[in-house]
Amino acid sequence: MVVAADIERGPGAGTLHAAHEASAANLAHFVALRSEDLRGLQDELAELGLSSLGRCEAHVIATLDAVRRALAALAGGVPPAPDEHGCRAPGFGEGQGLLERKADELLGAATPGRPTRIMVTMPSDAADDPRVADELVDAGMDIARINCAHDDAEAWSRMAASVRAAALARGRDVRVMMDLAGPKLRTSSMAPGPAVIRLKPERDAFGKVVAPATARLCSAADRPTDDDGPTSVCVEGDVLDDLVPDDVLHLVDARGKRRSMRVGFVGAQVEVSTHGTVYLVEGTELRNLRTGTNGVVGPLRPAAGHVELDVGRLVDLVAGEPLDTGDDPAADVVTIGCTLPEAIGALQVGHRVYVDDGAFGGRVESVGIGADGRPHARIRVTGGPPGGGKVRAEKGINLPDTDVPVPALSADDLRSLDQVVALADIVALSFVRTPHDVRMLQEELAARGAGHLGLVLKIETVQAFRALPELLRAAMATRSVGVMIARGDLAVEAGYERLAELQEEILWLCEAAHLPVIWATEVLDRLAKTGRPSRSEITDAAMSERAECVMLNKGRHIVQAIATLDDILRRMAEHQSKKRQLLRPLRSWADAAG
Repeated sequence: MVVAADIERGPGAGTLHAAHEASAANLAHFVALRSEDLRGLQDELAELGLSSLGRCEAHVIATLDAVRRALAALAGGVPPAPDEHGCRAPGFGEGQGLLERKADELLGAATPGRPTRIMVTMPSDAADDPRVADELVDAGMDIARINCAHDDAEAWSRMAASVRAAALARGRDVRVMMDLAGPKLRTSSMAPGPAVIRLKPERDAFGKVVAPATARLCSAADRPTDDDGPTSVCVEGDVLDDLVPDDVLHLVDARGKRRSMRVGFVGAQVEVSTHGTVYLVEGTELRNLRTGTNGVVGPLRPAAGHVELDVGRLVDLVAGEPLDTGDDPAADVVTIGCTLPEAIGALQVGHRVYVDDGAFGGRVESVGIGADGRPHARIRVTGGPPGGGKVRAEKGINLPDTDVPVPALSADDLRSLDQVVALADIVALSFVRTPHDVRMLQEELAARGAGHLGLVLKIETVQAFRALPELLRAAMATRSVGVMIARGDLAVEAGYERLAELQEEILWLCEAAHLPVIWATEVLDRLAKTGRPSRSEITDAAMSERAECVMLNKGRHIVQAIATLDDILRRMAEHQSKKRQLLRPLRSWADAAG
């Protein structure tokens, strides 16, 4: 059965690059072998002191042949010849060699002492500050990921140039991966909230201020951008003139409370602090008693819009922008728009719907045409945080039961592909679900003379996981191929309780195909954001060593996160290789034993 298996007859059939011939055969053998329940056989083989087939992924036929020869020898018979099958299959050592070679081709050579590469998502400020790339490369970044769902083509170009320059200056091979956005299934825009800024100091359990609230004030000429943050305030008038540190600005806030703000640093933007809670709105008057100058708060950006959801709430999910984002008290219905109209038409009664990385979940109760003539799906919220919560615009929507009839390569992806191929070493395909999705990107790359670029399939949906053997077979038309386990969306789609099982199976299947894996999403995420890791994410990072690459997301402490991950991966490389435990001497108790 295993020898006869041939994945070339399956749905993923197509052109196969010569570099993957033995790997495609081994993948077919592994899929056939694992279609049977082997647990009883494993126990019997272990009792005889033979291989229990638990580490056969990279060389299935060689493992089975070795077991057959050992059994024949134990029975006193003539061992069969190891090559009598006449099928393409890698031997012991050859499979591991194929995987290492393909990882080097796609991801670059591994850092000495650390077989697992480190990928880092480039932050937006890397486009304008070359020092960001310098710090990441110095810390140990092997691959820079540029997320095409954010920023623009000019920013991508500057990021890539900074990475290339940093790598060249240090004599390192740092690859650039461009991550295509794919079809964006997100909540659409919502009515904005009030234009108000609240400055609230930090207090201890007794109400004593332990850290004042701070803000930055600027003139109309230095009006803040979105990147300046919500505590940047534009002030009109001459109150900012001739300020010196320790000046005090007096005001009456939006609640009619008399408040004051003390001036700290004085520059293009003036830093102020307050020990009382202050609500600022457009037109709030500021006065400097020392100089007698006055000013008013200028226009403020409205707060991001949101809707309130809790368990039992009804939601009308509509295509495009909702005409009414408010609540209907009589029906207890709230309307949320969806950026992908095709998704609404594909929903059916009973389908699950998750919003905001799974923070809220529900089921479709009805589908139809709304009063505005657009298709809609009515969903009842069945899960969410205690007491409910807010859902804002641009939050992800997951439909694990729904086959949305759109290709993984979106119109926006096609428009940006010329720029992507000019910058990238690797192109990552988001929301891939079918072999057709893979072939479509391969054809587009070939048409641009970029068929040599590496290709990474992001596995982030249940459909992709179920079709993984066929997806891998289709991808093997490209010489350099890999897989990313996009654990965020995959956990929402499959259920968090299944994530560990799914990521294990993806690792096994890719090892059988001798294709490198990128372990992604929330690795050392708390450390990167706060500077202090949780215990569980340290264990997760240690387990990630079984992949050929680990991806870190951006954060204020990303350099520290890279250094920590580098240390963890180096330590674990001495103890484990894929599923195989490496029995190096254990010296942890040497002093105690002495």
